[in-house]
Amino acid sequence: MAAMFFCTDCGYETTKWSGKCPNCGSWDTLKESNKVVGKSGKIKSDGMSVAPTRITELKSIPLERIPTGVNEFDVVLGGGVIPGMVILLGGEPGVGKSTLMLQLSEWLGKLGKKVVYFSGEESADQINMRAKRLKVSNENIWLACTNEADEILEQLANLEMDAAIIDSIQSVGMNSVDSIPGSISQLKECCSQFIRQAKKKGIPIFLVGHVTKDGMVAGPKIIEHMVDTVLYFEGETSNQYKMLRAVKNRFGSTNELGLFEMTSLGLQEVKNPGQMFLSANPNLSGSALGCMIEGTRAFIVEVQALATSSNFGTPQRVAVGLEQKKLALLLAILEKNLSLYLRSNDVFINMTGGIKAIDPAIDLAIITAVLSSLKDMPVPENSVFIGEVSLNGEVRPVGQLELRIKEAKRLGYEHIYISSYTKIKTDSKVHQIKHIREIFRLFSPGK
Repeated sequence: MAAMFFCTDCGYETTKWSGKCPNCGSWDTLKESNKVVGKSGKIKSDGMSVAPTRITELKSIPLERIPTGVNEFDVVLGGGVIPGMVILLGGEPGVGKSTLMLQLSEWLGKLGKKVVYFSGEESADQINMRAKRLKVSNENIWLACTNEADEILEQLANLEMDAAIIDSIQSVGMNSVDSIPGSISQLKECCSQFIRQAKKKGIPIFLVGHVTKDGMVAGPKIIEHMVDTVLYFEGETSNQYKMLRAVKNRFGSTNELGLFEMTSLGLQEVKNPGQMFLSANPNLSGSALGCMIEGTRAFIVEVQALATSSNFGTPQRVAVGLEQKKLALLLAILEKNLSLYLRSNDVFINMTGGIKAIDPAIDLAIITAVLSSLKDMPVPENSVFIGEVSLNGEVRPVGQLELRIKEAKRLGYEHIYISSYTKIKTDSKVHQIKHIREIFRLFSPGK
């Protein structure tokens, strides 16, 4: 066996150790492992032909999706499960990954699909207790508790199943690999063999993965490149709402968002996701509504801001659901373009519902919420603010504006503020503005 070093961030391989990864530049991420080589030094073939074929001569086979019957889950996958696809599910400890996978077995079982659940972390008694609590009792579900990847591969080859779940990829290992389960070499080899089996048998396989302290799937980044779809299950442990997000999908759009609610009977899909990110009374000072795009859907979200006098020399800047640098940038824009002195104010920003704001279209709503808190005046009732704010204070147009406006109108909002630089047809409900000064005038005396 030859000693190899793998980068845990990008999967780069090298025969020499160094403090910094030559590929991605991360520090202290090169970990030693053993490179496994067979007796002949060659990888065994599974009998599949590798002869090149003209792309014009390839036969088009329609992909038949298997809907789970739960719309929020199907939307994230792009319409349903595809035979032979491999899905990697990551999430924080206790967020509900195993619960989601057990309920997925029930959803598919009700449709007459045979599902086998391999668990390497829990005993059969533990899973049985959870199944009774979640009322999972379908004859189409099989359970096997093992840490041996070779046994899992043998069962997948012999059983005629419609789907398989492995919980988790870090808990199983192969006897031919001289390292413990969860190591880099084990993860790469096990993941490769599971993918090979999924493609050969046409079985969709769900792999549950642990995450690091940064929230990324543990292990080399190459695992995420190998699978077809990468899902992240997000949500605070104290919050009943959970979000399933697709960050990679070879069979559908990425950045789709599925919304679930954790109840005593497990996860239930949110029937009206448009109201999930709104509080009971958004018409208060320091509160403004914006619109975000997640995949193919638009969501009206509420931004809450609190600007108060600072008791210390250095004012606090706290953002929940928003990057700290983004908040600092928007506050600098306010100071420069509106001549506001914010250095004596603590500013706190909170995105309602636990969503993370990465869409630049939320900029205008954040600035409006901060101004509302500073002036201690509520924004105009039934208003939505959509736009990206440039460094000089101009309100810039954003993508998929028609979809955002349509969602705002569907929910009954009467005043929709957008950039005047856009070239779409407007009506009495849509107000075009050029600069954040026009937002500031909404809170001016006599307005």
